[in-house]
Amino acid sequence: MSAGLVAMVSLVAFEYMAVAIAMPVVARELGGLELYGLAFSGAMAAGVIGTVLGGRWADLRGPAAPLWTGAVAFSGGLLLAGLAPAMEVLIAGRLVQGFGGALVNVALYVVVARVYPEDRHPKIFSLFATAWVVPSMIGPAVVGVIVETVGWRWVFLAVPVLTVLAGLMLVRGLAGQPVTGGQAQPAPGLLRKVSWAALTAVGAGLMQYGSGGNLALLLAGLVLLGLALPRLLPRGTMRAVRGLPAVVALRGVAGGAFFATEVIVPLMLINERGLSPVTAGIALAGGSLTWSFASWLQGREVFGRKTNLLGGSAAIALGILLMGLVTFDAVPLALAYPSWIVAGFGMGLVYPTLSVLTLELSAPGEQGVNSSALQVGDMVFSVVSVAVTSALFVAAASGYWTVFAAGLVIALSGLWIAPRAAGRGAAADAAAPEAVGAGAR
Repeated sequence: MSAGLVAMVSLVAFEYMAVAIAMPVVARELGGLELYGLAFSGAMAAGVIGTVLGGRWADLRGPAAPLWTGAVAFSGGLLLAGLAPAMEVLIAGRLVQGFGGALVNVALYVVVARVYPEDRHPKIFSLFATAWVVPSMIGPAVVGVIVETVGWRWVFLAVPVLTVLAGLMLVRGLAGQPVTGGQAQPAPGLLRKVSWAALTAVGAGLMQYGSGGNLALLLAGLVLLGLALPRLLPRGTMRAVRGLPAVVALRGVAGGAFFATEVIVPLMLINERGLSPVTAGIALAGGSLTWSFASWLQGREVFGRKTNLLGGSAAIALGILLMGLVTFDAVPLALAYPSWIVAGFGMGLVYPTLSVLTLELSAPGEQGVNSSALQVGDMVFSVVSVAVTSALFVAAASGYWTVFAAGLVIALSGLWIAPRAAGRGAAADAAAPEAVGAGAR
């Protein structure tokens, strides 16, 4: 069964990465270049809604229903995108795909909680982390070959076939497992939560579009997020209250710091330090390798959880600092390669550990809603961080150091949050029925 779970995660991760590589060719062939950004932000918006809905659905009815619904929607969206005669149709396919992939992701967390004993969770989430990292290492080459040989449409059309195969593996593995039937009582407010999710997605999209220099859009998105996002997260997340709120906050901070700086690394290395795209990509590949290795260490519980979170947060901050120094000509270019190796190692310690803690701090019937909060926070914090650092980059007229300085500040806040996330004393409070969705205070 573990093989089926990892295969499903890998397919969602591969398509997430593959679309980014294929989209320039897609836009050139289908036209509608003005809709280019919507192909990404639309999928993200649908993903936020799918994550919130899927988490509650899994708690009420068991993870099987959202898992298979998500797999069908994910595959259907890919088929629609792959056969699209126009950009508008492709974007519709991306919306369906993003929604379905989100249902799958959150349902798989609940499958882990229901099927595997708690002492196996670190190993399973280590596999999940590797399933996300490996596509980023081999995916660009594979997608490039597909686009240049059989065409960009097969980047979309091939994955549904593989999804069916992964689904068949899962069907066999889940037979007889407790993945049907809910562990939570029906409660009002689901429609309201989905509405907050939609507003959160709109706010994140406005920030994304505003980051190119439109301050009004950037601020409007920030205000909307300030209103909507806390309704989807555990109470106290914005203050990193000990327990589950701190876990969700640290996930967002770590991801935000890492991804906001990672997107600028190739641009800086190519434009400022004269590297080719291939050699610049090698710097990022080193981070992917150490992310996978650190996840493996976490799965074998080589270090304690507090060490994982504190040491991982420190490594992320150190990696960002070192890469930021490379923006200055006086610093040897060779420093770029160990920089992202260090940062990737930190992410590999932090991410799966937080996934394990989320389930540990969740009472039966709350694994879905808490897992969805973790993933929503991760997505939105990363979008906000990228938007803010991009705006700083534009305002500073290609001041690369400003991005790394901002990323470093975000990463350093993780050192304060990490001890609050690692403690077990707040488990009862964090898993209280009213903990999620009541709004951060």
